[in-house]
Amino acid sequence: MTAPTPESPDTPESPDTPESPEPLEISAAEARSAIGRSLRRPHVFAPTASVIRQVVAHAEQNPDKVAVVDGAARHTYRELVSRIAQIRGLLLAEGCQPGDVIAAAGRRGADTAAIFLALESIGAVYVPVDPSWPQARSATVLRRSRAAMLVSYLAEPGAEQKAAAQVGVPMLTVPATTHEPPAPGGEIVGRELVGELVGRSVPGEEPRYVIFTSGTTGIPKGAVVEQRGMLNHIQAKVLDLGLSPDDVIAFTAPLVFDISVWQMLTGLVLGATTVVLGDAEMAFPRRLLSAMRRECVTVVELVPTVVDWLIAEVRRRAAELPELRWCISTGEELHPPVAGRVLDTLGHVGLLNAYGPTECSDDITHHVITPSDLDSSRLPVGAPIANAVLYLLVSAGTSWRAAEPGEVGELFVGGVCVGRGYVNDPDATRAAFFRDVFDPASVTGRLYRTGDLALFRDGVVHYLGRVDRQVKVAGVRIELDEVEAVLKRHPAVVHCAVTTFRDGGAVRVVAHYVPGDDAVTDEELERFVAELLPPAMVPWRWRRLAEIPMTDNGKVDHKALASGGSGRP
Repeated sequence: MTAPTPESPDTPESPDTPESPEPLEISAAEARSAIGRSLRRPHVFAPTASVIRQVVAHAEQNPDKVAVVDGAARHTYRELVSRIAQIRGLLLAEGCQPGDVIAAAGRRGADTAAIFLALESIGAVYVPVDPSWPQARSATVLRRSRAAMLVSYLAEPGAEQKAAAQVGVPMLTVPATTHEPPAPGGEIVGRELVGELVGRSVPGEEPRYVIFTSGTTGIPKGAVVEQRGMLNHIQAKVLDLGLSPDDVIAFTAPLVFDISVWQMLTGLVLGATTVVLGDAEMAFPRRLLSAMRRECVTVVELVPTVVDWLIAEVRRRAAELPELRWCISTGEELHPPVAGRVLDTLGHVGLLNAYGPTECSDDITHHVITPSDLDSSRLPVGAPIANAVLYLLVSAGTSWRAAEPGEVGELFVGGVCVGRGYVNDPDATRAAFFRDVFDPASVTGRLYRTGDLALFRDGVVHYLGRVDRQVKVAGVRIELDEVEAVLKRHPAVVHCAVTTFRDGGAVRVVAHYVPGDDAVTDEELERFVAELLPPAMVPWRWRRLAEIPMTDNGKVDHKALASGGSGRP
């Protein structure tokens, strides 16, 4: 299937034909130094060509085990495979072909996984579209991804359907149910269909999904992730967390957030159970805690703000989560006070700090937080996951050099996790993706420039903020992330973010904060920060809010704050 060509100058290339990147400019001597100081963790995983093959195998071996809990519905592996086969048939009937980009709009649920795996079985590429997006953004994503079809599994149509009509993308509406669930003990689906589901050979370089992230130009960028990068990340999670078929993994993330992919698929790869925690549970700590206890969740991944809400609710209700083994923090920086509250409250639970860019198949480092980590103003993000290779470089004019031991540099990523670049954005791709000059044997042949500042110490990555979050105040270069890190150490600050504005020719720092204690004052917070930071880094203006605005991906919306929007005073 090929979508009609939009009447737009930005008609993209297919994600199946990546542009060959330019080599990174670095001398041979500096390249050798960078290689010698790099962090890497080679690991050979058991071959896993596709997720659908694993799911079908579990359905054949343990058909009546619950694969996905979605509200009141409990879908067995047999039922899930039958649903995948049905959706696959609908897609094929509409002309879906290998390499097609297929947008999908719906709520987080069992059908999300069924659609994703139906697409994997065909060789098509999954692109989530958020039903809450404005029509203009949905239209941009459909146009830039060159979507061949929009698959809707919503109870009611929304702006995404109008966007599809606007850009001429065909629609497929997946009915809520198309058949009676298979009877226990019966065939999962016809043997012919099973053969079709798992029979296709899936090349590792095949593009698997595209996640659109916010672009600095205001136009979203679609990061393309390959099959091998996705599978490596799933297997790394299994390895580092010691996951097994006995685990119950929470599916918490918005579908346009890259972490939704591993949350949705890892349990299915293992033959474990995935529990969908919907927006209603995620919006209220009481509901989130109740759902986790009811479903005996063993692994949950949340952004730090929600981690803190959950811990506060556990304390308030004197509740226990005896089944929980792992709490993973990701999406934005985890600060020591929040981590400390987790360790104090849930001493039996491992707290994992995870870090990684969407462009590199999600997380590239893991770190299990220990009490000794809490003494620093910033927590380490950890050592590389299996088969990720991390380099620390410093700009040297038109080229790069290796960061010296103990020197801050910019983080670059190599290895199997590196994605293909951005759909229909050659300029952004050229700025961030380079030919891997360090490893001629790299399976992707690509390096990704993260734009993050970091320090390597004792084989562990210490994240120090974004390069683009560096500003000069009174001639002094400062890190806005560092100001946030210090402010979050105050016990009366629940959440905060730091931005800047121009006052004539001067750059001023602004602190936006949500107080946990109404008695705390701007003056008290200013004194606290001034005792820990140089004068140029002390906020010039303080803004007290009821909440900090967040993006769709659960990260602080610094742009909205800088423009004076979204945060409720």
